[in-house]
Amino acid sequence: MDVFEQSEYERRIERTKERMLERELDALVITDPSNMNYLAGYDGWSFYVPQAVIVTHERDEPVWVGRGMDANGARATTWLAEENIHSYSDDHVHSPYDLHPMDYVAGLLDDLDAGDGTIGVEMDAYYFTAKSYQRLREKLPEASFEDTTLLVNWIRIYKSEQELEYMRQAARIAENAMQAGLDAVGEGVPEYEVAETIYSALIDGTDDYGGDYPSIVPLLPSGDHTGTPHLTWTDRRFEDGDPVIIELSGCRHRYHSPLARTTFVGDPPEKLTNTAEVVIEGIEAALDAAEPGVTCEEVEQAWREVIQSYGIEKEDRIGYSMGLGYPPDWGEHTASLRPGDDTVLEEDMTFHMIPGIWQDDVGVEISETFHVTATGAETLAEFPRELFST
Repeated sequence: MDVFEQSEYERRIERTKERMLERELDALVITDPSNMNYLAGYDGWSFYVPQAVIVTHERDEPVWVGRGMDANGARATTWLAEENIHSYSDDHVHSPYDLHPMDYVAGLLDDLDAGDGTIGVEMDAYYFTAKSYQRLREKLPEASFEDTTLLVNWIRIYKSEQELEYMRQAARIAENAMQAGLDAVGEGVPEYEVAETIYSALIDGTDDYGGDYPSIVPLLPSGDHTGTPHLTWTDRRFEDGDPVIIELSGCRHRYHSPLARTTFVGDPPEKLTNTAEVVIEGIEAALDAAEPGVTCEEVEQAWREVIQSYGIEKEDRIGYSMGLGYPPDWGEHTASLRPGDDTVLEEDMTFHMIPGIWQDDVGVEISETFHVTATGAETLAEFPRELFST
């Protein structure tokens, strides 16, 4: 199926070329799978080998290049004409012959008359390795290379109505999965069974549509480990007196809507209840502050003023722009809700606000994904904002 109209991809390419002109780039080599999807529509679990989308000023369409066995995936998922789908032979993968996929990419850049120009590359993208950069430089000695890691990411920060619709659909999936996870937690239940229940709900989706795999697995720290936010699950069985954090995201056509809640096995102690109340008060203050014209640090300041009134300090950021994503995360790596970030909120930006409080003996996570509208923050999920218990 067509995830977006071709005209939407064309607008994305046009904005990308405008940024390239500002940077005086002759070509742009995109290796972040999220950015490849954004510009070309490509969607496949092939990012474990080098692949790219190349944008040049002279061509209306970008060029996809990847492993030979993945070329049919490009034909199935992109909006590109056959002439713009290129693939390298399999002996470039883990090659015993000193071949590398970027050797092929370099030759393609030469064919596109960019081999001696200024080429932008995503130096800090997860899947663009030091070896990839080294081979491009070796094969294109006349070219100059510029770090354009976030060039496309900053374009992605503004969502179209269709992107927002997919994120709203992801929120419906997240609601179902969160409820399923909360219902599954109980004394004597192993953590992996709860993870299984959540994953099943994430893929099962709703009555109207299914879900995609999320960029981050469900996170499930519990017991003494709720002060450590990025743990997954184990064989351990929940015990009476365990706090449990569930962080997950629905995903629809690679668009996410993360959601986090905290529950307790048994009757929650006063300290946990009080901490949850502080988190809820703080997140609501920050959401009230989020509107066009306000900076990211001003949103964070609204949260910080609340928790400081209770004598609590928190150094971590409380949120980040997000939406389209592939493993290992769904963040866009651009704006963050933190002190010092003077990015101004504008309409159709989307953020995951996750102002958890993690202390040595207890942690509380309650999060919301929100859309910046003309009048303020629209939270995508409709789920009770409270501390749960079994």
